[in-house]
Amino acid sequence: MERLPSWIRQHVAAIRAVIVLTLLTGAIYPLVVTGVAQAVFNDKANGSPVEKDGKVVGSAIIGQNFTDKDGNPVAAYFQSRPSAAGDGYDMLSTAASNLGPEDVLDVLPDPAGADEAAKEGKQSLLTQVCARSKAVGELEGVSGARPFCTPDGVGAVLKVFPAIGTVTRAVSVNQACPAQPFIAEYQGVKVECGTPGEDYAAGRTVPVRGDVSLSEVKVPADAVTASGSGLDPHISPAYAQLQAPRVAKARNISLDEVKKQIAANTTGRALGFMGEPAVNVLELNLALDKE
Repeated sequence: MERLPSWIRQHVAAIRAVIVLTLLTGAIYPLVVTGVAQAVFNDKANGSPVEKDGKVVGSAIIGQNFTDKDGNPVAAYFQSRPSAAGDGYDMLSTAASNLGPEDVLDVLPDPAGADEAAKEGKQSLLTQVCARSKAVGELEGVSGARPFCTPDGVGAVLKVFPAIGTVTRAVSVNQACPAQPFIAEYQGVKVECGTPGEDYAAGRTVPVRGDVSLSEVKVPADAVTASGSGLDPHISPAYAQLQAPRVAKARNISLDEVKKQIAANTTGRALGFMGEPAVNVLELNLALDKE
């Protein structure tokens, strides 16, 4: 029998390899891994679902919002930390904001902008933190003030001109006109409000710390910043304690009972030394519903 040409034999071998590897990596391996996961880690493999009255209401390992149809916090529920994953806790868009501590300058909304992005503007990380802190403070009945934040909840940042030398102009760039600048003067120069669409890049950026010290901040860091994944289901015990009076009042139960449930749903550090204690928000809210 005549041997097949070498190029045909090479193609046949390649096709065989594709078939074998497809079966191994595309069928057998996934089935084995799925089977082991279902047999050994059934609950976790299925997303750690949490049920209430026989219905899945969330996951123990994925955060969610506790808001009404208009996006407002429901007073009777503990609120989760912010999320940068899509519109919030979107598992298909899990991500951090990728904004860092140097991100302090807003792009002010400009109605006359050339595109939608310019018209909508963009908040810096600093302004996002300030706005969240102000909102949490108002919700919980405490001061939302923190360093480098204005009373109206934006980053307290100036652009001064010239960048080097005696200051002749100062602009509160995150406060759009006709807003009143958070300080009246800077080095003897009257501070202006920011004009949407104006380019302030040539100026020197000057964040202003203000009179609030870190020891005076009432709103914890996890209440104003998102986790790296955007899916964190936990909050700090400090944030839970801040929310406790509101929840107790809304549910018409004692504050001690709410704090008891916080303690029951607080997990310690992993292996006793890694990370920080945390409170699972969904499980805490469900425990209160049972009560």
